Amino acid sequence: MWWNTLMLALRAIRRNLMRSFLTILGVVIGVAAVITMVTLGNGATRSVADQIASMGSNLLMVRPGQRFGPAAEAAPNFKLADVEAVRNQIGGTAAVAPVVSSAVTAVFQASNWSTSVTGSSNAYFTAANWEIVAGRSFTELEERAGKAVCVIGETVRENLFGQQNPVGAEIRIRQFACEVIGLLGAKGQSAMGSDQDDTVIMPLRTVQRRLVGNTDVRMIMVSVAAGASIDRVKAQLISLLRERRNISEFEDDDFRVMDTRQIAETLTGTTRVLTLLLGAVAAVSLLVGGIGIMNIMLVSVTERTREIGIRLAIGALERDVLLQFLIEAVVLSSLGGVIGILLAAGASVFLAGLMSVPYIFDPAINLLSFVFSAAIGVMFGYFPARRAARLDPIDALRHE
Repeated sequence: MWWNTLMLALRAIRRNLMRSFLTILGVVIGVAAVITMVTLGNGATRSVADQIASMGSNLLMVRPGQRFGPAAEAAPNFKLADVEAVRNQIGGTAAVAPVVSSAVTAVFQASNWSTSVTGSSNAYFTAANWEIVAGRSFTELEERAGKAVCVIGETVRENLFGQQNPVGAEIRIRQFACEVIGLLGAKGQSAMGSDQDDTVIMPLRTVQRRLVGNTDVRMIMVSVAAGASIDRVKAQLISLLRERRNISEFEDDDFRVMDTRQIAETLTGTTRVLTLLLGAVAAVSLLVGGIGIMNIMLVSVTERTREIGIRLAIGALERDVLLQFLIEAVVLSSLGGVIGILLAAGASVFLAGLMSVPYIFDPAINLLSFVFSAAIGVMFGYFPARRAARLDPIDALRHE
């Protein structure tokens, strides 16, 4: 019985191929939109997580002040002694790096490029997850004496040197020449949209003496060792700095500790919410497609009233007619779901490449979209099928 009913439904669909295609178009667009939005959202979430991971693994960043902007400037900066105290008194750290930054213009021969210089120690390369792909890092003598040496990022190399090997060359920064001793591996954009490769890294003392003119440390980067508790290290760090900065028990911190885990959770949480929102908006078109199926099925019942009357007159049961029209609606919506999944796969791959986010195939959303499209057929096909099944055979046979 089921096979015969399915064949009758398929025969009815083949009779009006164009109308059947237009009927399922709403379901096709709805399924494709939902899957594409969710797939791109998952790719964007993965991209954000990867960008944050590129900043450094298990990283804590300590800055003076509780807010960004002018209010943060009122808090005193850190000193190198604070960095040494953190390094010596807090366990579970893999690297502790002082950071001072300054905006500069780097010049090589006839080329110049506006970039930022970061003054730090070799621990910075570990803390910030940098890989030196050519050349070397600083020697102990260079760090202690504040030598004019630097390691540059890929963007600086590209704009100053083109295809040349920069290692061993000298660039001019303000009024002094600096020897390029290393080249950093490319990282790309950060989660905040800035170019991580647009950087020049020098020994801390070099930047303090020649660029900023003081011995302040604007930021301390603390990389937590694998297996150590980030929360425990963070608590110890806050306690130590409060003690060193003479903050009483009833006073608020005059510094802030940013955890890359929290940044990652916040940003990925935001992208997930946006993904769900876009998916929900796209799902509305599925409902529109379902209404289209119900409309066409009602028209089909009216057109085939005499056929229904004949089937009922020769012994077909109401449930047989109900099943025939219900299966017809489900076949239409399921077919729309399959076409929508195939369309979404192609659109997702194309748009993921266009947006520079990874394509992540999610079997759950594909299966859910297909099941939902079939359920749309059941929900919106039941009323027309029930109407067809309840037709009076005599009135149906009289229908012109």
